[in-house]
Amino acid sequence: MTTAQDYTAQEIIIVAGAKVLEDNKIVFVGTGLPMVAALLAIRTHAPGLIPVFEAGAVGPHLKCGLPVSVGDSKTFAGAAYLKGLCGAFELTQRGFADYGFIGGAEVDMYGNLNSTMIGKYPEDYKKPKVRLPGSGGASDMAASCERTILIVPHDKKKFSPKLSYITSPGHLDGSPNARFNAGMQGKGPYRVITTRGIFDFEEKSHRMRLLQTFPGETVESIQENTGFELLVADNVSAFQPPTVEEIRLIREEIDPTGIFVKRA
Repeated sequence: MTTAQDYTAQEIIIVAGAKVLEDNKIVFVGTGLPMVAALLAIRTHAPGLIPVFEAGAVGPHLKCGLPVSVGDSKTFAGAAYLKGLCGAFELTQRGFADYGFIGGAEVDMYGNLNSTMIGKYPEDYKKPKVRLPGSGGASDMAASCERTILIVPHDKKKFSPKLSYITSPGHLDGSPNARFNAGMQGKGPYRVITTRGIFDFEEKSHRMRLLQTFPGETVESIQENTGFELLVADNVSAFQPPTVEEIRLIREEIDPTGIFVKRA
């Protein structure tokens, strides 16, 4: 096992994300850390994982190196087929994407994500305090994929009781059938992976629930850094630190130039 100083917050997020992905599943992969996590899963426990990229590549072998975007030519090499952007999203709308892997700047207790703006909506929309990158394909993925995995850095401002803007829908207001009534399919958010732990959503209330704490964290420390009250699973466990081999794969084989994974 590695020790605390041997890995970064980004690296433990990647390892946790990779472990959520199951072999022989279809995952719609967003840009950045989700790409690294998908590659790590393929190189460890899920060689049959089928990645889908927004520009239209389905099932590339990803042996040419880490793509720098969802339209990188590396996502097309060895692909099972190429559908184009509209075809890729059609695939999700027809129910063929087991997971969507996305990130955001803010998340609320129901797994709704904001990656659009920080400020008061609608009055600050044109001149917000912070302008964020926007949806890209994340909103479509959140609305149509069978389940979504969310990556969000963890602090009180980012784990907010009320989002400035809902870019990617989660469980909306948490009410029964909220997603269905809004015309969405799929079960919505499945896991949230942060710099402090791993969360799921309680089945009836659809509220975020703590499942696992990362090394150095406790239930209390995570709640102190969350802007809303978390539910806590009965059997909260400690997530094991990344292994030396997992960190080696990330640093030496998957992202050796630090495109997405910054060095300590």
